[in-house]
Amino acid sequence: MNIHEYQSKEILKGYGVTIQEGIVADTPDEALVAAKELNESTGTEWYVVKAQIHAGGRGKGKINETGSNGVVLAKSLDEVPQKAKDILGGTLVTHQTGPEGKLVNKVLIAQDVYYPGESDPKEYYMSILLDRAKGCNVIMASTEGGMDIETVAEETPEKIIKEWIDPSVGLQGFQARKVAFALGLEGQAFKEMVKFIFALYKAYVGTDSSMFEINPVLKTSDNKILAVDAKVDLDDNALFRHKDLHELRDLSEEDPAEVEAGQSGLNYVKLDGNVGCMVNGAGLAMATMDIIKLSGGEPANFLDVGGSANAQTVEAGFRIIMKDPNVKAILINIFGGIVRCDRVANGVVEAYKNIGEINIPIIVRLQGTNAEEGAKIIDESGLKVYSAVLLKDAAAKVKELI
Repeated sequence: MNIHEYQSKEILKGYGVTIQEGIVADTPDEALVAAKELNESTGTEWYVVKAQIHAGGRGKGKINETGSNGVVLAKSLDEVPQKAKDILGGTLVTHQTGPEGKLVNKVLIAQDVYYPGESDPKEYYMSILLDRAKGCNVIMASTEGGMDIETVAEETPEKIIKEWIDPSVGLQGFQARKVAFALGLEGQAFKEMVKFIFALYKAYVGTDSSMFEINPVLKTSDNKILAVDAKVDLDDNALFRHKDLHELRDLSEEDPAEVEAGQSGLNYVKLDGNVGCMVNGAGLAMATMDIIKLSGGEPANFLDVGGSANAQTVEAGFRIIMKDPNVKAILINIFGGIVRCDRVANGVVEAYKNIGEINIPIIVRLQGTNAEEGAKIIDESGLKVYSAVLLKDAAAKVKELI
């Protein structure tokens, strides 16, 4: 589960990570109030206005309606409301959002930590994530902060520092010092970075996160180390242990179809193809997408209805898939292990009738328990539904119909 920058920073701050202070606002008037509060609490006289969306590259992105960047600097209190107005309610397009962009509903008013008139601030990159190949967490850091880490990895891979953490003992002091040394730090800045790394790792483990990315981590001219930006990806499977974190979810930032699928107990990911697929089991779903491509089509989605497919889940799956105007056919591929194929077939027929007229062909491939009975139900339904037994037959039918 992704969360906003302002939410990520609050989590980090709670674990002792030093952050760029900021206050979230929904309107230009609230932005001005936030700026005044920051002035009183931090003494800052310049203010950074940051669009809050679930995407990176906001500083380089543009608001379609006004031409403003997603991150701008206000050099006085008077400038804050207009800067916020130029961002709020606009569509921000970055390299991560795609051309459709994302609507900005909130801005973060943050203190300026790049002290005016002073020199020698330095930006670093730091992230923590799970290295599945090694079975342990890894801290990644680089002196090339403020840049896309993918670009650094491609052009100067030697500038990426990696330190793997043994999960049985956790982060050790020598490891945090090793990373700080590798970043070229010394003196007070070195000590501050070591504390920063320990606090960051504690937050990562304590929240059961999938990834932390701080880009940039700033060394100020007076040797403070703080998080200027923060991206936190929480592990969905661990949210039952963190009810407070689950409440941070912003459904407006997520694909409506994926949200609807989750509410129906379905695993759904939208893709860019023309063949919708509904499958029970993630592995079978991946194989189904492969066979769609081999047949000359492109998968329009990943949709796993799980091991207990019934009329309700099949109907919900149909409705979600059919909201995609690019879908020209639907392939249902069910292996009857836990669930009986005749039960699924009845579910398909019932869902088809409940939805009403469906103007695209549906191919149903059933294998396993009561597969023959299921195929018979489909064939005798009188509906525009085609049955198949072998996967290659289903693929051939997809090719014929699209």
